[in-house]
Amino acid sequence: MRLFKRLFMAIVAVALSYTAFAQLPSVKLENRKGEVVNTSSLVDGKTPMIISFWAVTCKPCIQELDAINDAMPDWLDEASFRVIAVSTDDSRFSAQARAWVEGHGWNDFTVLFDKNKEFMRAMNVSYTPQVFVVDKNGKVVYSHTGYTAGSEQELIDKIKSLK
Repeated sequence: MRLFKRLFMAIVAVALSYTAFAQLPSVKLENRKGEVVNTSSLVDGKTPMIISFWAVTCKPCIQELDAINDAMPDWLDEASFRVIAVSTDDSRFSAQARAWVEGHGWNDFTVLFDKNKEFMRAMNVSYTPQVFVVDKNGKVVYSHTGYTAGSEQELIDKIKSLK
């Protein structure tokens, strides 16, 4: 079991090294209104963003997004940024994911639905939760997989370092 865990961590580290410092890929996804959005249009040259890949069946994903949502008003006093919550749920769970967003009050998030997991693959995401910090020019500057309470602070620290 220890060997498996070490091997898994090595694979994750290699995957992260391929996405670290990469540009945000161009993939077409749906937003809350059902409109098609190209992920490259998220880059505005003005504000960095936190991109979180999540699924309704992933409790740590929901916990992390809830923690970000709770902290966001205070964080926005410290730095300007946006949160992009990317649901990786397929068509069987997409209605549930849409309801989840409304029920959790993630009103300040840009929510996108990656039903075919194209953006997920383009960003080399293997497991959720996976979170990226992307600078104002679309460059991936930070990434982590998994969630433990309090680790969301790393995200705002990274955002603040981009000033």
